[in-house]
Amino acid sequence: MSDAGQVAELDGARGALVGVRIDGGADFGGDVGDVKEGVGERVGDGADGLEEAVAVFTRVRPRLFGIAYRILSSVTEAEDLVQEVWVRWQTCDRKAVRDPAAFLATTAIRLAINELRSARVRREKYVGPWLPEPVETSADPYLGAERGEALQFAALLLMEKLTPNERAAYVLREAFDYSYPEIADVLGTTGAAVRQSVSRARKHMARERRVSAPAAAQRELLTKFIAAARDGDMAALEQLFAADVASVSDGNGRARVGRRPVVGASRVAKFLKAMSSWFWDGVEVLWVTTNGQTSALLRHDGALWGMITVSVSGEHIDQVLWMFNPEKITARSLPPGLVLDGGFAEVTKASP
Repeated sequence: MSDAGQVAELDGARGALVGVRIDGGADFGGDVGDVKEGVGERVGDGADGLEEAVAVFTRVRPRLFGIAYRILSSVTEAEDLVQEVWVRWQTCDRKAVRDPAAFLATTAIRLAINELRSARVRREKYVGPWLPEPVETSADPYLGAERGEALQFAALLLMEKLTPNERAAYVLREAFDYSYPEIADVLGTTGAAVRQSVSRARKHMARERRVSAPAAAQRELLTKFIAAARDGDMAALEQLFAADVASVSDGNGRARVGRRPVVGASRVAKFLKAMSSWFWDGVEVLWVTTNGQTSALLRHDGALWGMITVSVSGEHIDQVLWMFNPEKITARSLPPGLVLDGGFAEVTKASP
């Protein structure tokens, strides 16, 4: 069966899973990476069983979100998917599930692959560049993973070019230390096929991705960038930029932002100088941690204005990423306790 066919079976009955019997009979067996977290026992029904089911799901939930987000690059879609996993967990025959955490992780991964196929079709109608939704990581620095590289914006953007199965295999192997046999069980394929998928993904990432600078260096360059952009200092900006730097804005037509990337150190610097006379007036910058890196949250008269981050390799900025789509800056993008009572400010002039 093709990859699409394997995943398409998820669209059957709500309680059904590919290769997994949850109505009695054979269950999904074996621990899957660290998702088991000590909950390898069966879960019963009834009041006590439901309480136990809630406890199991609560323990595994951060990991489920971490997996789903890395596959989908969307906070909203990942949260919806985790909620769907919970619904299925409530309605399935939990007595037949030998390893609840492995079962929940497998459900989330397969749903994420299916959702990614649908999401890519929807994104064809997106107005202008599409960027991953930022997720705040200072309070939850691991987001359910042992390695954070697959969480950074640069990596998420590169993974958009992988097939859904390649992306899932890469995320599980690189971010969550799944073994090849474990990934094969989850995807319903062979270990050899998984090795090929991960190998192709690694080659793509290695070919396209630059070595990320340490977090402290990334924050320092972002701070210098904000200062130079405010002043419209072209010389300072060009010194910060790599020769092929790209400035990319995501607004989905809701704000008057650039619908095409601006590429090249000189062009980006000129563009920023042109907007410096109006864009930064009355703008307050709050430093937040999103996707394991520093971002600048912009407020104007108490209202959310947007968010900026930069991708850095070596001593230069490779990407300037601007988020102006209000639907993508959610509570999961903001530090705990930060409330923006003013809503989302409208950008009234052309921005990057």
